[in-house]
Amino acid sequence: MSKQPIPYGRQHITDEDITAVTEALQSDYLTQGPRIAEFEKVFAEYIGCRYAVAVSNGTAALHLCAMALGIKPGDKVITTPITFVASANCIRYCGGEVVFADIDPETYLLNINSVKALLESSPKGTYKGIIPVDFAGRAVNLEAYKELANEYGLWIIEDACHAPGGFFLDSNNHKQFCGNGNFADLSIFSFHPVKHIACGEGGMVTTNDEELFHKLTLLRTHGITKGDNVYPYINSIELASGGYKDETEYPGWYMEMQQLGYNYRITDFQAALGTSQLKRANKGLERRREIAHIYSEAFRDKPYILGQSGDIEGHAYHLYVLEVKDRLNLYLYLRKNHIFSQIHYIPAHLMPYYQEFGYKEGDFPHAENYYSHCISLPMFPTLTSEEQQYVIKTIDEFYSN
Repeated sequence: MSKQPIPYGRQHITDEDITAVTEALQSDYLTQGPRIAEFEKVFAEYIGCRYAVAVSNGTAALHLCAMALGIKPGDKVITTPITFVASANCIRYCGGEVVFADIDPETYLLNINSVKALLESSPKGTYKGIIPVDFAGRAVNLEAYKELANEYGLWIIEDACHAPGGFFLDSNNHKQFCGNGNFADLSIFSFHPVKHIACGEGGMVTTNDEELFHKLTLLRTHGITKGDNVYPYINSIELASGGYKDETEYPGWYMEMQQLGYNYRITDFQAALGTSQLKRANKGLERRREIAHIYSEAFRDKPYILGQSGDIEGHAYHLYVLEVKDRLNLYLYLRKNHIFSQIHYIPAHLMPYYQEFGYKEGDFPHAENYYSHCISLPMFPTLTSEEQQYVIKTIDEFYSN
């Protein structure tokens, strides 16, 4: 085996991708051009939703969702501690209060029974929403969460950054793809280089709600709109100088800032890369599932394995996670052997920022136990069979010694 490093994730850029970006760079538009609308259209079709809004990154997507849903200071929202902190931070950006609930130790996903316990222990109306996370690529059963949300008057933001192409089976045994909008009000995706679709940076919000769609498109561009969406006021001087008959006619340059928004736009050349990458998304997902199956079989019944992602229908496998004994020394041994695994994630409630709100060690034992044993193995479509077998062999060697 060569000494070339094997990372936990890696982007795959093809000649077709480079051509798509080059053509965008040589076109008339670099920022807000036609390739963004094209990317939104094909992504919505891939996910199976009505609307898709491309933005600068996944964190921006989360922030826009919180704003579009009207989060105010003091509003309480429930999410999981096993996630990248942006899933929680988006609520804090709007002044809301993040309330964590424990995970299911088998799936590593937000435990619906823990969420129910929070809701039942407080008067209705205490909580405004839930942010479940399709962690590692495993789809949350949003049908069950939607029933809970309806009972308590909550909205749902699905953090599907790990799970484009992932799905769960609903009560009618139908596939419900992550981000399709059938149960969540809004869903978000990331196009960071290690994700399924790489744009360098970038994100997407998907929804079936037309009103939320229009809010998102306004908020991502400073809260400014123009054209058919404006309600112009043109004063008498403008009318006189421009020769307009009345206030229903206005020049093409006219625009309005209707509320406080942000510059969360994606570029045309990033969108071109995303559209190109999307063409082989299914092939990449198929390869991820092949890799997961090999890992699952290789580590089945090993005495040092406490848990693993497994071979799960509908799993999108952004990550393949093992729970192991002596995690720290395994991590160091792998690095010594040029295998750069990663840990996902330090529980959000144990971050110093969230500890300032009173969270402490021992609050969520399942999340903390998972963290003490978890390690993410190399998982990306261009991982070769030789490289994967080297990873498996090196882990076995560590525990044999």
